[in-house]
Amino acid sequence: MKKIDCQKCKKQHSCCDFGAWVDLDEAKKILSLGLKGDFYHLEKDKDYPSGYRVGTSVEDNRCSFLTPKGLCSIHQVDYNLKPTHCKEFPYEKGKLSSFADVLCPVVKSKIKRKKQ
Repeated sequence: MKKIDCQKCKKQHSCCDFGAWVDLDEAKKILSLGLKGDFYHLEKDKDYPSGYRVGTSVEDNRCSFLTPKGLCSIHQVDYNLKPTHCKEFPYEKGKLSSFADVLCPVVKSKIKRKKQ
């Protein structure tokens, strides 16, 4: 599969429809920006540098940092503080995410074309 070019996506915010997992230390830096948005569901997770992760949404709701215009408020202020998970999506650890076919319109359309 070719690399996904998010700039060409017509629904760039659809990958934010269910929020993201963020390392606790990343979350603390983001909160220091004073943006509208919050973190939920603190969980232990050894795959994250701090050993903890937090979510940017409650249940299956949109990311709490997504603006009404469908833009990431974190990205607008400081791209370097945008969560790693968000910067890398639709990839995780160098491979296409298992959620890409659900959240990424570009991947969805490629899968649909293959089936036809």
